[in-house]
Amino acid sequence: MTYLETYNYWKTDEFFSPSIHRELEALDSVMDAKEIEDRFYCDLEFGTGGLRGIMGAGTNRMNKYTVGKATTGLANYLLDTYGDEAKTRGVAIGYDTRNNSEFFARTTADILSGMGIRVYLHAHARPVPQLSFTVRFWNCVAGVMLTASHNPKEYNGYKVYDEYGCQLVPWQAEKVIAYVNAVDDYKSINFDGDRNLIEMADVTDNFIEAVRKQARFHDEDAKADLSIIYTPLHGTGNVPVTRTLLLEGFKNLKHVNAQTITDGDFPTVGSPNPEDRKALTMGISQAEQTGADIVLGTDPDCDRVGVAVKNDNEYVLLTGNQVGALLMQYVLENTEIPEHPAVVKTVVTSELGADIARKHDITVFDTLTGFKFIGEKITQFEKAHQTEDQDRAFDFLFGYEESYGYLAGTHARDKDAVVSSLLICEMAAKAKAEGKTLVDKIEEIYQEYGFYRDALDSFTLTGKDGLEKIASMMAELRANGSPFDNTEKTIDYKTDVEMAPFGYLPHSNVLKYILTDGSWIAVRPSGTEPKIKIYYSVKGSDKDSTEQQLEAYRNTIKKRLGL
Repeated sequence: MTYLETYNYWKTDEFFSPSIHRELEALDSVMDAKEIEDRFYCDLEFGTGGLRGIMGAGTNRMNKYTVGKATTGLANYLLDTYGDEAKTRGVAIGYDTRNNSEFFARTTADILSGMGIRVYLHAHARPVPQLSFTVRFWNCVAGVMLTASHNPKEYNGYKVYDEYGCQLVPWQAEKVIAYVNAVDDYKSINFDGDRNLIEMADVTDNFIEAVRKQARFHDEDAKADLSIIYTPLHGTGNVPVTRTLLLEGFKNLKHVNAQTITDGDFPTVGSPNPEDRKALTMGISQAEQTGADIVLGTDPDCDRVGVAVKNDNEYVLLTGNQVGALLMQYVLENTEIPEHPAVVKTVVTSELGADIARKHDITVFDTLTGFKFIGEKITQFEKAHQTEDQDRAFDFLFGYEESYGYLAGTHARDKDAVVSSLLICEMAAKAKAEGKTLVDKIEEIYQEYGFYRDALDSFTLTGKDGLEKIASMMAELRANGSPFDNTEKTIDYKTDVEMAPFGYLPHSNVLKYILTDGSWIAVRPSGTEPKIKIYYSVKGSDKDSTEQQLEAYRNTIKKRLGL
């Protein structure tokens, strides 16, 4: 059918709910042809990251029916792959505080249970890392998390996890995608669940216990002396982060009360993204009034955390790369290093943390963008130990990405803002006891390893036309070479890029330019939003010259792409 025929089918067929009919009829009343096309010109793609899109009626939207299609495909894949084991081991399902997340989670539970698969459904909205933990805790064959992370309130998403608690990587996702695409009739979906196969699961205490095993600083007075302002940004972090910090002795903890209220409209922020200083505005304001040492903000699914630090009577927002480097140093200096240690970061993450690791004789692995690839490495390391494959049997110490996601420990296979919040507070308390702040600590790192200035430019190009323009930009860069005169090497991740001893990285639509001055620039379309992203990691001898070089690189590539 054409997109107009599909639109009319959804608008009139009795299979679709009255609320769907009303929503689509409203589009008729305003003659919004462009909106109708965008909702129905394609199916919301189940990609390597699962589903993510704007909520609403339509084949290209997140709704009961597109979630139902994804779940039916997933169930068929699990039944064919695991047989009766899929039914008995079951699937864990979690959800965040977004609008419709719980509804979509219950829809997913109904479909899976209706197909004979046991379900462990989180009893409350809880973080992404807790879902990853739950999969392993109950020995499930898979997990599903309903979340759109830090996206605006209009979005929701559907992430699938494997039996190790790791988001599906491409070779796994391709198999599931084939099953999802095979569901070509919404009327074939069985939305009637079997309540006998759905167990309400709450392993929050077990998760927190696992997180606390990563604690490294045990000075009770220093921890009690650290003044913390915490905001969960209306999301899932409030319970686990608060409990963890209090249990670990951080008694001087206060909340941004207006933002502890779970609300999928995120009424106090424009976007619940801890990368954006605006998201921490209320926390910083409260800190200014009380003189707090540190401000923490976790995103709605609590897998990422932003940090603002009091320094000379102002609050400095640390970047993801800075926090990653600080955590790298802290973990390595406060851990008994095993025989074959390894840390993992993504290809768009600064080399500063990697430089620290290498100085400690730690092996560094670079993965593609997405924490699932870091989680995959943890699983590969563990399997290699089990099979005594000495070439691959590394011991995971720490993983991180520039977009504010970090993991210490192997209790989860995804980034974890709960354990990150704990370690950040430990670092801050230890620094304060030494008469320093985390800003002082990162400056010390720069003095030893060189000055780094990292930045991200993100350009939103919505709709069908926007996606076509993004594709043409990437094609132009590949056709005409690097925009930078001082390029030493261009890495195209759409070709074979080796990661010894684990073979080649999956192909990905990323270009990275390694420059002669030790800097690099990477370009990639977002996998979850209609955006093209440009990452910069500029290395220099001092702040001013590095800032100037960053601006020059920015102007060069934006001019080339017409941005």
